[in-house]
Amino acid sequence: MNLPLFLGLFLLVLFITAYFGNKILRIPDIVIYILLGAGISLAGLLGEVKTIEVAGEIGLILLFFLLGMKYRLGEIASKGKKVWKPGLLDLVLGVGVTAGISAFFGQSLFNSLLIGGLVYATSSSITLKLLEHNNKLDRKESGYVLTLLIFEDMVAPILITILIGLSGDGFSVVDFLLIFFKVALLIGIAVAISRFIQKKGYTLIEKFLHEDYLLVYIIGLALAYGGFAVFLGLSEVIGAFLAGLMFAGTNFKDKIKEVALPVRNLFLPFFFLNFGISLEFTSDIPAFGLLFAIILWSVFHKMIVGYVGGQWYGLNKQESFETGFTLAPRGEFSVIIAGLASGTLQIFAGVYILAAALIGMLLCQMSSKIVGRVYKKQTEETP
Repeated sequence: MNLPLFLGLFLLVLFITAYFGNKILRIPDIVIYILLGAGISLAGLLGEVKTIEVAGEIGLILLFFLLGMKYRLGEIASKGKKVWKPGLLDLVLGVGVTAGISAFFGQSLFNSLLIGGLVYATSSSITLKLLEHNNKLDRKESGYVLTLLIFEDMVAPILITILIGLSGDGFSVVDFLLIFFKVALLIGIAVAISRFIQKKGYTLIEKFLHEDYLLVYIIGLALAYGGFAVFLGLSEVIGAFLAGLMFAGTNFKDKIKEVALPVRNLFLPFFFLNFGISLEFTSDIPAFGLLFAIILWSVFHKMIVGYVGGQWYGLNKQESFETGFTLAPRGEFSVIIAGLASGTLQIFAGVYILAAALIGMLLCQMSSKIVGRVYKKQTEETP
């Protein structure tokens, strides 16, 4: 099969599955793409998925680039002061308590911490896409969710580095401090570029703001800064988010969004498809008792972070309750951490990620309905 025919048929399959899931089954297209990828993986239909992986990476980077443009640097800093307590609670419950549960089931220290890493981070890409799909991005509680996700995206690379060190590659206090220095460097450069763009660079950008090659500039900058973050040993989503922040205070950010959004919508489905393809399955599920306990704890953990942390952040009880469901999906960082596992633990991780992603997306999708019914019932019971 020639390349144009293959790509055309492949995109049509994506369209048909998304349409069928969205319009007939009422399932978010994200879920459909993940299930399609899992089906491709089980059937062994694709031997080489590098192209899908690269396309998904572009979509993920543009997702966070556009997210970064929604918030000014000053706004991020003010929200960071409000989210550090919920962020620490999230870290302790996600990594610490999960590792304790895993150790109780007989897992080693490394395996316990790795399972804690699987459970810790909410999927930024899945959660953001669902919030956007349900028109919730401008709601008050979404500010808490997005700020907490940024906190997790800063912590997760550090956690991954620690796990790599514990796996035998060596890790020291110097390595730990170096991670913080790299994050500070990345933020410092982004702030400097942002101030230059707003003060002096605007007249330069204005010259090609309405040209066709504006898209080339946008994608080039987003990919380059995301790649620079990877070069520093961090996550590309941090770099992409900071690249978006550079334009958050400009008066031409709407034009940039208008140009970049269709490209993001084209490439992002490949990220979720690749996510499904990357999962590994066997007929036997290892440590089923632990798996069941961890899946239950995954939901309960985020409910606590949403409800308690949300009120610390300034939300009311109903908004905080709904936030707990919104935080439930797991995704990209879990996949990265699962790559550090081997043998039966890798199979365990694959089954957990798929289950947690699907259950989390279902809870996130139904959060408003669940919370609405609970609080309506409480109102009716109150004399």
